[in-house]
Amino acid sequence: MSEPLLEIRDLDVFYGAVHALKGIEIAIDTGEIVTLVGANGAGKSTTLRAISGLVSPKRGSIRFEGESILGRDPVDIVSRGLIHCPEGRRVFAPMSVLENLEMGAFLRKDKEVIARDLERVYGLFPRLRDRMAQAAGTLSGGEQQMLAIGRSMMASPRLLLLDEPSLGLAPLLVEEIFRIIKRINEEGVTVLLVEQNAHMALKCAHRGYVLETGKVILHGAAADVEKNPMVREAYLGA
Repeated sequence: MSEPLLEIRDLDVFYGAVHALKGIEIAIDTGEIVTLVGANGAGKSTTLRAISGLVSPKRGSIRFEGESILGRDPVDIVSRGLIHCPEGRRVFAPMSVLENLEMGAFLRKDKEVIARDLERVYGLFPRLRDRMAQAAGTLSGGEQQMLAIGRSMMASPRLLLLDEPSLGLAPLLVEEIFRIIKRINEEGVTVLLVEQNAHMALKCAHRGYVLETGKVILHGAAADVEKNPMVREAYLGA
């Protein structure tokens, strides 16, 4: 069997005295969509922040493409193609849509490929082309989420970490965002998805992990996780 694209083993993260992650183990293969589901405070966003170097684990290992990235600078991690699209969109409000997208490519020098990737983003999100000169802060919430994902795509991700992409969006926009996530995956980008909308996340994903108070309590094929009685009662309202 080939080595996973991303492998996390026995990872512990503390915020002061708070033990946020407790020995979690996650593996993601190239080409997958893997989702982390769980309640607020379960450790989902902390997992993404540990992967992208924004928090320092107390112990454990994180390997990307067979190499340890534990303790590496976030800029180095981005340069490897591991891209984090954070919760809350965090667009550069005074800057234009185009300038925000260009910021996603700030580490890249391949101008011709960057131009092709910009067209690819506009293909995924036609509304961003229509609003390329508009200040990002004046976009709707859904458009800002599209911009945040588009900006991440401009970094040419091999693994895209998506944190709560549907948060605060109307149901029709949620469906559109998940269709786009599947399309991004079909175009060759592996995705690790953190999402409170467990139903949509598990429908979209190949595999799922359930986190509870910093521990992985269940994992498996997304369809099997969705059918699990505990998951249905706790996260799917069934």
